[in-house]
Amino acid sequence: MRGGGDAGMRNGLGKLLRRKPFLIPPSPIPDEHILSRCHSLPMAHISLYGGRGKFVAPPTLHQPSMPAMTHPTPRPRVRALHLLFPLALLAAGCSVSDADERSHAGQTQEAEGDLGQGAWSPASLTEVQGVPIATLRSAIQQRLAAKRPAVVEEEAWQHTKRLYARFQQSPLWFEKGGLDKERVEALTNALLKAPDDGLALDEYPVGDVAQSVATIRNTKQPTAEQLADADVLLTSAYAALGEDMLVGQVNPKTVGQSWHIDARDENVDSALVRTLTKMPLDKAMAAMRPSDEGYAQLQKEMLRFRDIVAKGGWQPIPSGKAVKRGDSDSPVRLAALRARLAAEGIDVPDAPAASAAHDSARASASASTAGDSVNAATRRRATGVGVFDAGLAGAVAEFQARHGINVDSALGKETVDALNVPAEYRLGQIAANLERYRWLPRTLGERYIYVNVPAFQLTAFDKGEPVLQSKVIVGQEFEDKATPVFSDSMETVVFRPYWLITPDIQAKEVEPKVAANPGYLEANDMEYYKDGGQTRIRQRPGAKNALGYVKFLFPNDFNIYLHDTPNHELFDKDVRAFSHGCIRVEKPAELAQWGARATPVTAPMNEVASRLSLEDMVAAAAYAGSRRP
Repeated sequence: MRGGGDAGMRNGLGKLLRRKPFLIPPSPIPDEHILSRCHSLPMAHISLYGGRGKFVAPPTLHQPSMPAMTHPTPRPRVRALHLLFPLALLAAGCSVSDADERSHAGQTQEAEGDLGQGAWSPASLTEVQGVPIATLRSAIQQRLAAKRPAVVEEEAWQHTKRLYARFQQSPLWFEKGGLDKERVEALTNALLKAPDDGLALDEYPVGDVAQSVATIRNTKQPTAEQLADADVLLTSAYAALGEDMLVGQVNPKTVGQSWHIDARDENVDSALVRTLTKMPLDKAMAAMRPSDEGYAQLQKEMLRFRDIVAKGGWQPIPSGKAVKRGDSDSPVRLAALRARLAAEGIDVPDAPAASAAHDSARASASASTAGDSVNAATRRRATGVGVFDAGLAGAVAEFQARHGINVDSALGKETVDALNVPAEYRLGQIAANLERYRWLPRTLGERYIYVNVPAFQLTAFDKGEPVLQSKVIVGQEFEDKATPVFSDSMETVVFRPYWLITPDIQAKEVEPKVAANPGYLEANDMEYYKDGGQTRIRQRPGAKNALGYVKFLFPNDFNIYLHDTPNHELFDKDVRAFSHGCIRVEKPAELAQWGARATPVTAPMNEVASRLSLEDMVAAAAYAGSRRP
């Protein structure tokens, strides 16, 4: 993973990330402390053992034994659900296994079926174009000990060295008679298509590769040094591109974003080895990119927006008054609006035909007084064409929904500002979101939860298929309340929880209200309690509790969790950024039931989990807990 990229992508990515969608809330509180003060019995704390994901990634994204290979420290392979918080449009488990390597290369068992049964290996080579293999290996070793190519970053260079160590310094791009044309062509084509993934082509030694390959082809008897130079350049280009496909071209921590997902760079070496030995190489390399449908859709949009930019982009919408359905406006302005929406692929019904407007004007004219002139009818015809009609209002609503704007179908300032963002900037945003996909874990096991923060949407997956969707409320995008981006495993569900108010919220929000109204605590079911010698405030379980009747806990450093809410009317809003950073769930009962099915629990819990009542689930949890030793 490197910190570079072309200026357009960096600017687009940097500006997009600087919207501050994820900041860390203050004062994390240990989950154990929360649980020790809740009303629920032990079985209410459901440990979800169901399929700990194996990293190998994006989307977001976002890994054979060999000398110098890096391996993570083994950890117990706990199987659990995963909570993901990607920005647009995000497992754990660190032990390296064959499945990990396969997944990191983007190759599932099914995908590998498309790659054929053969495996490539350089071990059978004895010479290359008359140069003994031992001589060539020595030349490769000397080239690796020399200065790295100018364009190649240090990480990619280290990956290159470890690749050669894995294959005993053997050439990786030559056959006995010269260049392996099929494999070299697969690599060069992949390099040239890198911009289709939003990757910066100038991050790869394309020019040096072309020059060294041309030297080999134009030299009747190349030297061992020339062969070694070409082979090492090709390998370094492969390593750089592969790394970028697997974990991203830009280090997320260099763009000022609170992104807290481990890229697992230590598994890139294994993935590069595995991909290199697959046949055919072009399909194997394509499998290194994220396989999500969303990633493929972004690629298509990348191509379309490039075409839009190449044609000059779109013209801005002229300034004017805010209009809603049925309002009149300048025909020129509305025509510009139609063209702008159509440029983004949003269908806009045709404007009312002039002839229809003329007929309407004639009918109106005949019913008017004798003094109603032809000029007045003409003015009415113009007014008819310049109407913000139902078709335009519907298209504007679609644009608003796409761009996270409150959907009111009206042409207001926020909508006009979004419409007038240049096509070049939108292209940069697409590239940025392709990069985000590459930052994400590639696999999360069979069961996981995916929270799309800017879309205010939660989706629960089972065996790769969405089985539950719910609206969510996320953190406000100011005052350090935004929801951070991270991935972790859900471990506990707590019914009828206390809300332990953080010191920051207590000082800034609750205590001023108590000072102004001494009855505030009692009116809101709050009370003082002691915590390590400190006087804290908590809210008792019940209908007024800010966490509702259930919360879902997973280890993290941000005191972020999913929970119910007493304020369900907020789910009717299109833009739902109201919390202090936690995620409020519209369907907590369904989520709890889905989670309960992730692990074998006692019969009473399973039986009641089929119901939708949280109160029933609380009772079942208490009953099951009373039966535990």
